[in-house]
Amino acid sequence: MPDHTTPQPVPLVPEITLHTAEDITALWEHTGAPDPPFWAFPWAGGQALARHLLDHPHTTAGRTVLDLATGSGLVAIAAARTGATHVTANDVDPLAGRAATRNARANGVTLTVEIADLLDTDTDHDVVLAGDVFYDRDMAARVLPFLHRAHTRGALVLIGDPGRSHLPRTGLTHVATHDVPVPHDLEGTTLRTTRVWRL
Repeated sequence: MPDHTTPQPVPLVPEITLHTAEDITALWEHTGAPDPPFWAFPWAGGQALARHLLDHPHTTAGRTVLDLATGSGLVAIAAARTGATHVTANDVDPLAGRAATRNARANGVTLTVEIADLLDTDTDHDVVLAGDVFYDRDMAARVLPFLHRAHTRGALVLIGDPGRSHLPRTGLTHVATHDVPVPHDLEGTTLRTTRVWRL
């Protein structure tokens, strides 16, 4: 990671610095991992969620928080910045766990990093955050029931999504909209209109 990422401010959330890759292909080849390094970029949904939390710190301040599919740890770091009592950054990729830990340290916050597939479990966190999780049909089919169970148990569930095709069309309340700068080589554009939703 050190040879292929550099600390950079997040475009929509410049208060937070992430170790970010300049070249996704070079980094992917360097890691030798089967999956792309999703943890090396601030994706649009995560940027919108992080911006929302920092603009509305009461959302997570004094509460326990789960950041699902944390990737770089951006959203978890934002929650920690607001004064959340405990923040769990969850991902299935051990490299994401390393990136989230490193980025948390760079931003002076502490996270609990959990590398596990939680989607068939229940959570007792006060707030569940999910950025960029509706990127394919299989993931959407697994993550939505998990989020619904969290909501039923009383959690505030917030989703950041730049209009992915598998985002549910019902059962969501619009919270905020942001035009998010994104890497052209990943998104095919330099700006994505991205919404924060409440389940």
